Amino acid sequence: MADIPEHELEETRAALAPTLEATAAILPWVARPKKPRFDAKLNARWIAAGKRLAAAWSERHGGGANDIRPAIFGLYAIAIETADTHCLRLGEALASAADRLEENVIPPRLVAALSAAIECLSEADGLEHPAFLERSSHFAGRLEACAKATNADERSPVLDQLFVDEASEQVQLMHDALAALPPDAYALTTEAIKLAQQAELLEIWGVMHLARQLSECINRNAADLDSQAVRLEIHKLLQALSTTIAAVNP
Repeated sequence: MADIPEHELEETRAALAPTLEATAAILPWVARPKKPRFDAKLNARWIAAGKRLAAAWSERHGGGANDIRPAIFGLYAIAIETADTHCLRLGEALASAADRLEENVIPPRLVAALSAAIECLSEADGLEHPAFLERSSHFAGRLEACAKATNADERSPVLDQLFVDEASEQVQLMHDALAALPPDAYALTTEAIKLAQQAELLEIWGVMHLARQLSECINRNAADLDSQAVRLEIHKLLQALSTTIAAVNP
């Protein structure tokens, strides 16, 4: 191959120079890690407090029952230190919910809201999780609605709508898992079981039974999910789930 004339190389270098300079200018910004919003030690304490609360909540039917309130107020104390409105709102919502745990009959929706919020607190990144602001606002809203409810038998439109939104996303995840090649049996089963558990906590029995039926169908046909007949059966169950979920809070 003949050598490229020097003048052509110079012309090429000159043409590329602005692009190379622009690329070099942005590289430090791309490589630079995002600045933490909170002190690392404070975040570590928040994560530890969240783990303590999660452990107490998981043992609430046994030895952890007396540890829940102290764990919640320990987390609330750290929320106050953060001086962050999202942390404070979540801490206050948890504290209000803790007061209702003293009742003889704890509303199932409160149990569901606490379970979801505490699961959110178990994220490894703690306060620095990318979705922390959105999640904290979401779960604070659920807890606030539960704390204000006066009748354990009265359905909450707010909680029902939150359930509908979350359940609809889960059904879409299952549609995506079914459409994969091959179908993702693990994702299908996991989301179906999770949906059944959430519906049971909120006493939404129709959704609970359909989700369990779907989970059983997937387990029964795990080796034949590529079959057109099996796909059709699962698809029909997903459609029935969508219809039933939509009817929860019309």
